[in-house]
Amino acid sequence: MLDTSISFRTEEIESIVSALPEKPAVFAVRGDDPNSEPYLNKTANLRRRIERLLSPAIADSKRLSLRSTARKIDYTITGSEFENRLLLYREMRREFPRSYRKRMKLTPAPLVKIGWGNEYPRAYFTRRLSRFPASDDVYYGPFASKSQANKFLNDALDLFKSRRCTFNIHPDPSFPGCMYSEMKMCLAPCYCGCSKEDYLAEVTRVQRYFDTRAGSLVAELEGLRDAASTNLQFEQAAEIHGRIEKIKSPWDGIPEIVGRVEQLEALIVQRSSLDDHVALFQFRNGLLHGPVQFNAQGMMHPNPASGSSSLFGHTHMAVAVPEEAGPKSPTKAKVPTLESRVTEALSQFDTRQPERGEIVEHFAMFRRWYYRSSRKGEVFIAHSGELPLRRIARGISRVFSGERENQQPSA
Repeated sequence: MLDTSISFRTEEIESIVSALPEKPAVFAVRGDDPNSEPYLNKTANLRRRIERLLSPAIADSKRLSLRSTARKIDYTITGSEFENRLLLYREMRREFPRSYRKRMKLTPAPLVKIGWGNEYPRAYFTRRLSRFPASDDVYYGPFASKSQANKFLNDALDLFKSRRCTFNIHPDPSFPGCMYSEMKMCLAPCYCGCSKEDYLAEVTRVQRYFDTRAGSLVAELEGLRDAASTNLQFEQAAEIHGRIEKIKSPWDGIPEIVGRVEQLEALIVQRSSLDDHVALFQFRNGLLHGPVQFNAQGMMHPNPASGSSSLFGHTHMAVAVPEEAGPKSPTKAKVPTLESRVTEALSQFDTRQPERGEIVEHFAMFRRWYYRSSRKGEVFIAHSGELPLRRIARGISRVFSGERENQQPSA
């Protein structure tokens, strides 16, 4: 719900508009009829946008004018474009439950799926995230585009012999096979070229490769390469090294956000609408949570790029020693670190069950923001592990001080 509401008459429009803040906001302009649809949108400057919408209509002009029908303005001030879009999505979902996806242009994120529900599973491209977390199937992503996902998938599957055909397999020795089986790039379960157990073991290798970002195969070959070097078999070692580089190549250019979707966790740091604060958003269990306002006053590290994040350098944050302690037994007050403050902030995010369709939509919004060429703020990602608290602390300092506002997506 938008937190500020102003009702007015037509003759009061000028005074109402002049009192509006010139800040980013999500707003709704409503008329007298409670059953009519509101004009709901976001803006980087609330006063200027409302002024245009409520200005007198101009003859022969296509510019929208709500002056004759508008009687109420609801709005919430935000601190960033990211918060603007997330709040707009929540309001759109509430106000327009049947059309909000189209209005928000929510395109499901490109994913790679291993369909373990099939008797002979395979990895393939999809945009459908049917169940979260999936009971049988495994999903990887989100990718920047369908072309990136398909290129990664084709390059990765060239390293294995799992099937790429799309039909359900019924093993038959008389089946002619396909070009992949002819090129020895598939174990060919379609004409009983392998046992079912051998084929499932091969798909398991594919999943481990995806899970470890090639680490499972690289670890196997690195041991062989080191052994060959130790035995002075340098040509064999060079050949194995070339195979290692080939195994790593499908992951070239794939950003850190790509991984098992149910394990993806991220913290997003944005400018806040409150003074001396930054806004924290968390992506966890397929949902975007937040904002949580983080008070950064007096906590900006003098050198955000340094390794330390303690507050000992800020004399104005020192705690006085009680007189009862005496000069011989001084009490050392524990100065809080930024990491401990971040941990406290993370505990404030709510936990809830997703509503129908929410996970696909939140993935779509997160992916759209992450892959923007000029995204603002900072993002810290973890896959099945703890978020990097020290890096987050320095990122908070950078956002608070206005540094790196045009950070590019990770390669």
